[in-house]
Amino acid sequence: MGEKTKEQQQYQSLEKKHEVKRPVLKNCIKAFIVGGLFCVVGQAITYFYIYFFNFTEQTAGNPTVATMVFISMLLTGFGIYDHIGQFAGAGSAVPVTGFGNAVISAAIEHRTEGFVLGVGGNMFKLAGSVILFGVFSAFIVALIKVLLMKWGVI
Repeated sequence: MGEKTKEQQQYQSLEKKHEVKRPVLKNCIKAFIVGGLFCVVGQAITYFYIYFFNFTEQTAGNPTVATMVFISMLLTGFGIYDHIGQFAGAGSAVPVTGFGNAVISAAIEHRTEGFVLGVGGNMFKLAGSVILFGVFSAFIVALIKVLLMKWGVI
């Protein structure tokens, strides 16, 4: 690669001078705290289902996930989840709540195009690949487990 020209060096020094320093540690702490709070809320919902509806710890998982997705969709619809995401960054992308946010954000963004072509057609652009990968990987894992059981390994 050759040496940099004088203009390139001047531009790089100007760029470094005006570069915004990001508070990485502060952002990591905020993401950790908000992500942890999401998990605490999820655990509280799990205990709610166990205590009030006599679920076991194993059976309370599915309604807890559905409730967390529903809550994140409501918060996205009311514009609250965007503020959480701006504050927490990656901490708001906890898979369950991030999935609900992704689905509803796409639906809200395309609602002016109509319910069928706008909302319905664009709602699962991002989430569709997540659902597809989840179903496919679950199929592969189940297939491996069945084969291992058939061969007497497990």
